[in-house]
Amino acid sequence: MLKWAQTALSRRSLLGGGVAALGATSICTSTTVAQETHSGDHGAAASTAKSGDVAPAHRSAHGAMITVGNVDNGRNGFDPTSMLTDWYTGELSDLPDGGKLRNFEITVEEKEIEIAPGVMFPAWTYNGRVPGPALRATEGERLRIKLINNGSHPHSLHFHGIHAARMDGVPGAGVIGPGEEFVYEITAKPFGCHLYHCHALPLARHIHKGMYGLFVIDPDPARHPDHLEVAKSRLLGSPENARWQELAMVMNAFDTNFDGENEFYACNTVAHCYAKEPIKIDKGRPVRIYLMNIVEFDPINSFHLHANFFDYYDQGTTLTPTLKTVDLITQCQAQRGILEFTFEEHEPGLYMFHAHQSEFTELGWMGMFDVQVTLS
Repeated sequence: MLKWAQTALSRRSLLGGGVAALGATSICTSTTVAQETHSGDHGAAASTAKSGDVAPAHRSAHGAMITVGNVDNGRNGFDPTSMLTDWYTGELSDLPDGGKLRNFEITVEEKEIEIAPGVMFPAWTYNGRVPGPALRATEGERLRIKLINNGSHPHSLHFHGIHAARMDGVPGAGVIGPGEEFVYEITAKPFGCHLYHCHALPLARHIHKGMYGLFVIDPDPARHPDHLEVAKSRLLGSPENARWQELAMVMNAFDTNFDGENEFYACNTVAHCYAKEPIKIDKGRPVRIYLMNIVEFDPINSFHLHANFFDYYDQGTTLTPTLKTVDLITQCQAQRGILEFTFEEHEPGLYMFHAHQSEFTELGWMGMFDVQVTLS
């Protein structure tokens, strides 16, 4: 049978029986979702809902095709909402030559995580979370990243950047065994939206188990006088950067039965997390998304923004857009980029975003922006 036909039949079987058998994670109707109460006030129609009532606006969107129940973020040890703005900037110090040194520490840990209500996944993690910490540095800094392997398999850190071969994080150049440590030393270049991941073999297994994260290098404005204001706006901690609402978003997926096909899709790991807890946006401030696709087993992922358009910087390595005024971009695995847009001329409300592969959307990769006049 053709591969695509096998895949379609397998996933139809999942939707028809496999997911329903999970109970708490079934794809549901609006009546079922309406039985749940959402703790936050996102401008939705109802703050309480009873059986038979209309579902709150953010849960009835897309035909209420969202998972039932809530994931225990405390047990997971990470919260998808906090992940959006949780940049790991390490410890900064001065070098004798006048340069800057930034130190990071990353620990490999094996742990079960909840990727959808009641659905556990045996993950391999960096610092106890999937995706791993979103590293952020400034162009030209010297970076030292200490990897501690507390797992039961060989692991590494491979950075999508420019560095020496001996720091590449591949077998023979930074892959370490259980109980071992290694220090990667690289220069932060080029500026842009990058990633890191484990490059131990078998590669597909290490990636889909959760060993990846964002690696953002901000431009040094002094090096870009022709685009000074744009460079300043990307430099974390600058006054120009402070007016932006910046979000770290990693598109990922999970093969829960290890058959080479994904059963759940997400942004920042938890299926439908931003459908249930819409991302609050101040309509008066521009939005910048650092977006990465790390989905294994599917060749292409996508990001579509409803009722709006954005400028896109592929790889983030330019200070001028590579695409202007688009509402959809596609990314293969490990592709990434920066999206910039504003809701300044929009009315307040809930604005959807999702993959434009309908299957991905219905299996977890869909969320909402809750655009508000002001945020306290």
